[in-house]
Amino acid sequence: MLKKMGEAVARVARKVNETVESGSDTLDLAECKLVSFPIGIYKVLRNVTDQIHLITLANNELKSLTSKFMTTFCQLRELRLEGNFLHRLPNEVSTLQHLKAIDLSRNQFRDFPEQLTTLPALETINLEENDIVGLISTKQVCQAVMLMIEEVRSSRPQEDVPVEKLATMPALRSVNLRFNPLSPEVRVIAPPLIKFDMLVSPEGARPPPP
Repeated sequence: MLKKMGEAVARVARKVNETVESGSDTLDLAECKLVSFPIGIYKVLRNVTDQIHLITLANNELKSLTSKFMTTFCQLRELRLEGNFLHRLPNEVSTLQHLKAIDLSRNQFRDFPEQLTTLPALETINLEENDIVGLISTKQVCQAVMLMIEEVRSSRPQEDVPVEKLATMPALRSVNLRFNPLSPEVRVIAPPLIKFDMLVSPEGARPPPP
C-alpha cells in the first residue's frame, strides 16, 4: 500500500514539473489517487497559474474542491472532474469567468450546482451519472404544469435544475443530464423554455457498466 501511495505522489510531482518546464497550458492529474488537491502544487505553479487553461482531475477520490483552487486557477477554459465523489462546488467557482466546459459526470451531485449559471463563457455542462432529480421554473409554463411542479418541490426542495437561469446563460450550448434519476416533469417543461440542448436518458435507463 505504501508503495502505491509513493508511486502516486511521484506521478503527481512528475506531471506538475512537466507542466512548469514545458510551459504547457494543461495540468493533467487524472488517476492519481488524490483525495484532495495537494496544497504544495499552488507554490510550485505560482508563476504559471495564469497560463493554465485546462485541468483534469478525473478518476480520483476527491470529495470537495476548495475556494483557493477556484481563485488560483481563474483563467481556466476547461475543468474535468469526472469520476470523483463530489457533491457540491464552492461558491468561488463563480470566479471562473473564462470557463467554457466543465465535466462533473460520475460524481454524487443531488443538487444542480447553480453557481455555474453565473459563468458567461460556459458552453457545456456535463452532469451525467449523478443523483439529480427535478427541474423547476416559475415562468412561461401553464398553470397546470406549475401546480404539478410545486408538488415536486414540496417533496424535495433542494433537488431542482434552475432552468430559467440556465436559459439566460449567453454561451450555453449543452447540459448533459443523462443517467440522472430525473422526474417526468423535466421532459414537460424543458422544451419550450430552453434554447440549449438538454441531454436526458429514457426513463428508467441505466448507465452501461464501466
